Amino acid sequence: MEIRIVLDSPVPVYRQIADGVRTLCVSGELKAADRLPTVRELAGDLGVHFNTVAEAYRILAEEGWLLLERRRGATVRDRAVPDAPSARQHLDEGGRLQALVANLRSKGFSKDWIRRELQAALEDTE
Repeated sequence: MEIRIVLDSPVPVYRQIADGVRTLCVSGELKAADRLPTVRELAGDLGVHFNTVAEAYRILAEEGWLLLERRRGATVRDRAVPDAPSARQHLDEGGRLQALVANLRSKGFSKDWIRRELQAALEDTE
């Protein structure tokens, strides 16, 4: 399981970890019943406090991606990617997508380049 974090990112580290694990679940790299590293193991691998990883795991458990059990750790749940009847409402939860686009535009990237990169990222999750 490979997760990358950027410590000086405006996105909190716990959110980066949750996003990384969620991406691995959606892409199929992590499958139902797969065990994740313990909170302390992943924290050590990433060089962050264990509470940061614990928060990410809690978020993923609340979203239905992980099953958390005392003394057994975190396991990927059997969960189909749901249909999103109100996708527009949830598309940019917390304004992250819009912030990303604005950041890229402020650095000079064209709309076409951003569109291509987003499309490539979407295709990587299939």
